[in-house]
Amino acid sequence: MAKKVKIILKLNIAGGKANPTPPIGPALGQHGVAIMEFCKQYNEATKDRMGEVIPALVTIYEDRTFTFVLKKPP
Repeated sequence: MAKKVKIILKLNIAGGKANPTPPIGPALGQHGVAIMEFCKQYNEATKDRMGEVIPALVTIYEDRTFTFVLKKPP
């Protein structure tokens, strides 16, 4: 059975520089997501694009897990 989606967020974050400060921390924290885990995964996925703004669509599920998809920079 598929997980139930709680919300989908769009975040514009500099590649390799995600941290738990606003806007990331409050956006994810209010939905119970492990903020540091997201930052670690995002930074690993964007380490070769350091400094570029890389939009991410973050899907947060009812069980507080998440997945994200990177989009093209604006």
